[in-house]
Amino acid sequence: MIRIALTGSIGMGKSTVARMFERAGIAVFDADAVVRQLQGPGGRLVERIGELFPGTVRCGTLDRECLAHIVLGDPAKLASLEQIVHPAVREARERFIAEHPGAPALVFEIPLLFETGGAKEFDKVVVVSAPREVQRGRVLARPGMTAARFDSILARQMPDEEKRRQADFVIDTGSDLSTTESQVADILACLGIRAR
Repeated sequence: MIRIALTGSIGMGKSTVARMFERAGIAVFDADAVVRQLQGPGGRLVERIGELFPGTVRCGTLDRECLAHIVLGDPAKLASLEQIVHPAVREARERFIAEHPGAPALVFEIPLLFETGGAKEFDKVVVVSAPREVQRGRVLARPGMTAARFDSILARQMPDEEKRRQADFVIDTGSDLSTTESQVADILACLGIRAR
């Protein structure tokens, strides 16, 4: 089994590329979706996060905007949150691997792969990238996103140029979807994985 990490900075098109891998028959683990589940209604981390960050949980529901406001500008608080979240995501990832024992490859969509030192746990790393102006346009079009918040998120992410340098493969999402899809197919072919 080839374990492929899929990463890239905010707004680069990771989710779009992940869906392309899925359409090719490769199962995808979405770390962000797991975090949303763990922190969502009935999520097993809600109570612990509420204890650590008073005021972020009301009536059993985590206010993710409030939590983001607290931790994004404070590296120590962010690290405390990550000490709760990262082990739970790792457990979910191990369950995902166990559920796909005969798969020739699995893709793991992990936005902060390099920032958390996780690249060494994978056989190949694919970085999704786009020109800076394309990235900025995509992110600022998101509901509730501001330029200041975008800059704050970028500040805690490794620069795109460095991610590209450390990648085994780079997928450029700055053009049309068919071009991106052909890049995904090329990577699978290069790794000897037959697409569906």
